[in-house]
Amino acid sequence: MATDPSEYDKAIPIVAAHLAQIERAVSRTRSSHAGQPYTTVRDALVQALRKENARNVVPQVVDEFARRISEEPDTLPF
Repeated sequence: MATDPSEYDKAIPIVAAHLAQIERAVSRTRSSHAGQPYTTVRDALVQALRKENARNVVPQVVDEFARRISEEPDTLPF
């Protein structure tokens, strides 16, 4: 089943907005919780994502961000 290329053009702003929400939540969590225990960081990140209204973030992505913030706060791409 082929997808009309114009559908991609319509989706790009939606995807960009969603990624910006995630980035704000991760950055805020990193600023306030870097180096803290994983469970503390993960809980804070989940709350920050909710505050940003970032829905449907894959749980493994949340786990990986939380792990990096907790263990290696300077290794995140943003």
